[in-house]
Amino acid sequence: MKLGLIATAAMTLAALLPAAGPSAAFERVQVKPAQLDTMENCPGLVASPQPRAFPASLKLAALSADQVRITYIGHSTFLLESPRLVRVATDYNDYVKPPLLPEVVTMNRAHSTHYTDSPEAGIAHVLRGWASEYGKPVRHDAQIRDVRVRNVPTNIRDYGGGTQQHGNSIFIFEVANLCIAHLGHLHHTLTAQQVNEIGRLDAVMVPVDGGATLDLEGMVEVLESLKAPLIIPMHYFSVFTLNRFLDRMRDKFDVEMNETPSIVVSKGTLPSKPKVLVLPGR
Repeated sequence: MKLGLIATAAMTLAALLPAAGPSAAFERVQVKPAQLDTMENCPGLVASPQPRAFPASLKLAALSADQVRITYIGHSTFLLESPRLVRVATDYNDYVKPPLLPEVVTMNRAHSTHYTDSPEAGIAHVLRGWASEYGKPVRHDAQIRDVRVRNVPTNIRDYGGGTQQHGNSIFIFEVANLCIAHLGHLHHTLTAQQVNEIGRLDAVMVPVDGGATLDLEGMVEVLESLKAPLIIPMHYFSVFTLNRFLDRMRDKFDVEMNETPSIVVSKGTLPSKPKVLVLPGR
């Protein structure tokens, strides 16, 4: 991760936003998307004549009731902003932080760059993706004004090559009639039950390094099972790993490089064909 790129992204965001008072021991579970019957946890997809995800304006007018602003801060950290100004930071940690203090933070315990034991006192809601009792699942379902945050626990590889039960959480954010998922430090493909719990998605933030997290083919399988129309890569350590993911995805998905780290998304601007949208920064 290059600090210069992170700093650039942070400076860009600060200028945009308004002021505010470890293994083979783990067996892959194969999931065939066509056989899944997902719950309608989030509203169904809506097509529009010219669906798109568009870069945020430099002046950043207030969001409409059907819009969400998504800004890539770096690594696995994004800042989500709702119409009622609920700011959520994903995988909040001590190294990559948004320039504004979020009201809600979610964390993944897999590595130090995905969580912190010392969040700022001003953060109202700290949602950790693991339970205090080792190996037990944690469950969150919180409503903060116009944002609902819930999670689906998954397993991870531990450093000895075994499996740590429920060591990762996929967080789902329901806001502005949209359903957005952050896969965290996902290490395995999803079971039918997990896909069902996640529900229908409009956008998904996906780790694409292909090594520290799930391998490339496994991650493609996950994305095909989730069927989100908007896919945003994260957690890549070089241009090579990013391009390897993009080259694989071009078989079935459109790929677009965004000019800025921020986009504003609504139901009507979702792509009609699934798209990978790369936001600048690592």
